[in-house]
Parts: sequence; structure tokens; C-alpha cells
Amino acid sequence: MPDWFPEAAAAVLAAVFAITFHEAAHGYAALALGDDTAKRAGRISLNPIRHVDPVGTLLVPGIMVVGQLLTIGRVEAMFGWAKPVPVDILRLRNPRWGMVLVAAAGPAINAALAFSAALLVHAVLAGEGLMGPDLAEFLLRFAALSILANLVLGLFNLLPLPPLDGGRIMVGLLPRAPAIALARVEPYGLIIVIGVLFLLPMAIPAWDPMTWFVRNTVAPAYGLVLSAAGLGGLR
Repeated sequence: MPDWFPEAAAAVLAAVFAITFHEAAHGYAALALGDDTAKRAGRISLNPIRHVDPVGTLLVPGIMVVGQLLTIGRVEAMFGWAKPVPVDILRLRNPRWGMVLVAAAGPAINAALAFSAALLVHAVLAGEGLMGPDLAEFLLRFAALSILANLVLGLFNLLPLPPLDGGRIMVGLLPRAPAIALARVEPYGLIIVIGVLFLLPMAIPAWDPMTWFVRNTVAPAYGLVLSAAGLGGLR
């Protein structure tokens, strides 16, 4: 087995779990609030294949994993997305606040998963003698990457730009006029994100928003999760 395989496997599993639960949470929330569109489309599922987007779920995370393994020998950041879960806002019992809750469900489950992954560290350390050092090392790396993947996915999605969850939350919270104006950005939101994150850094070497985001948003959140799980000494 190549030396890089356990690291790559842990990174891929962490990303798959984070993305799958994120998307499924949107569908479950919509169903609970009156919209069964996602259920009828077969998207209320923990089967990762149902949520796969060829570019966002496979290509982009794969390039990030391989690139980091080849350059720095480890995975420090992950980014990706899945097929959007279909939601019919008009079917929600309270369209405005219902959409806010549906949008918030994805980042909320990511926060819960990040904390659960931190708790997994306690179980691994307690059972290390029974499972052996290799499995324990893999599970600890999986736990660390799960915390990272869930925080990156959850926090990034809270940016106030549709179609990101934060944008849809803002549309529900803002007064009518600015909410409508922000909602009109949604068809162009993904293009804006790709431009800001990937195209601008090529033109402006000093422009590195993902590094800033990871250092100033994800890293403090990572430390907070470790502290909440009683792992503050592992920072």
C-alpha cells in the first residue's frame, strides 16, 4: 500500500461524510417543514451517490487532496460541493422562515459532525491498545480531517451570497427590497465564488482568500471544537 493512501482515504471519507450529511439535512428539514420535493427526487438519503456532483464532489476535492499530498505531504484544507437539494419554497408551511431553517440545517449538521469527530478522538485514544497503532492512527487522522472538512463546508456555506446557505438565510432575514435584490444574485453566485476563489488568485498573486478564510475563520473554529470536546491540549 502506498504511504499516501491512508491519508488520501481519510481525506476522501471525511469530505464524503461532510457533504452527504450536509445535503441530506437540507432535505430532511424541508420535509419536516412541509416540502416533500427532495423526498420525491430521492435526495433525502445518506447514500453519497445520490448527492454526487462530478465537479464539486469528485474533481475539485480530488485535485485538492492530490495537490496537497504531492506538495506538502498532508491534507490541510478541503473544498467541494454536491448537487443542490431541490426545495420548493412555496410548499413550505412558512416560505420565508422555512427557507431560513432549511438553509441553516446544512451548516448546523456540519457543526454537529465536527464536534462528534472530536469526541471520536477520545474513543480512539481509549481503545488504541485493542485496535492497534495503524488503525488508531488512521482513525485519528480521519477525525482531524472530519473536523476540518465539516468546518470548511459549514462555515463557507454561511457566506451571505446565494446560492450558498448564508445567502439564502440573509434573503429570509432582510427586508423585502434588499432581500429581492440579493435573491436576484443567485444565478450568478457560483460564478462569483469561482472567480473570487480561483480566477482572481491567478491574476493577483497576493490575493488568497481561501488561505485567509482557513486561518482566520476555520482555524479558530477548529480550536473551539477541540476545546468544547475536552481536547484543548491537542491544538
